[in-house]
Amino acid sequence: MKQTPSRSRTTFFILIIITIFAGLASREYSYLLSTFIGEYSGDILWALMVYFIIRFIFIEYTVFQVAVISLSFSFLIEFSQLYQAGWINAIRHTRIGGLVLGYGFLWSDLLCYTAGILLGMILDKIVFNIKQRDF
Repeated sequence: MKQTPSRSRTTFFILIIITIFAGLASREYSYLLSTFIGEYSGDILWALMVYFIIRFIFIEYTVFQVAVISLSFSFLIEFSQLYQAGWINAIRHTRIGGLVLGYGFLWSDLLCYTAGILLGMILDKIVFNIKQRDF
């Protein structure tokens, strides 16, 4: 069964929504998780969401291409946190601005983003293999 872009986009749209809810829940209920998972799961899920969004937009790109774009975007956002001008900090202090841009640079976030993108690549392969099976 050949995969069509619209079916793939629908799948990745659903994955984006699920990842957003999981990421928000990981922040809201972090006290229910172990310290390690509570600390890092939000950043991993954020990068996973970025991967799914890039995959949704560039559906015809290879998994590797999507991973490179996603990782580059994620790292760019993290390094942008070294820039602390008043106007961008005002954006960061809004809920959506803080969720997208973050607040301060952390090296550990780069590792979390890498883990999230790798998870996205793995899930991407699983999604495509399931979609291509003929039941």
